[in-house]
Amino acid sequence: MPKFLFVYHGGKRPETQADIDKAMAAWGKWMTDNGPALVDAGNPVGMSKTVSASGIADDGGANPASGYTIVEAADIAAACRMAQSNPMVMDGSGSVEIAPIMEM
Repeated sequence: MPKFLFVYHGGKRPETQADIDKAMAAWGKWMTDNGPALVDAGNPVGMSKTVSASGIADDGGANPASGYTIVEAADIAAACRMAQSNPMVMDGSGSVEIAPIMEM
C-alpha cells in the first residue's frame, strides 16, 4: 500500500495542564482511530534551518514544519481524508501537507 508523508505546519503549544491533557487526548484518539495506517506516528520537530546555494537561513523558511507522520493509504485522497480529522486541522491551529513517498 502506498505511503504518504504528513508534514505539519503551525499548531500551538498547550499552556496549561488542562490544555495538555485535552491535546494529548485528541492526538491519542486520532492515532487510535488511524492506528493500522500509521507507519510512523511521528513527532513534533524544532525550528529548522534552510540550506541553499546562497547559504544557511535560521528562520525555518516561509512555512516551517512543526512535525510529521507517515501513513499508509490507498491513495492521496484517502490520506487527505485521514488528515481532515487531525487535531491540528480540527482545532484550526495548523495544516497538514501531504506528499506521496516515492519508493526507489
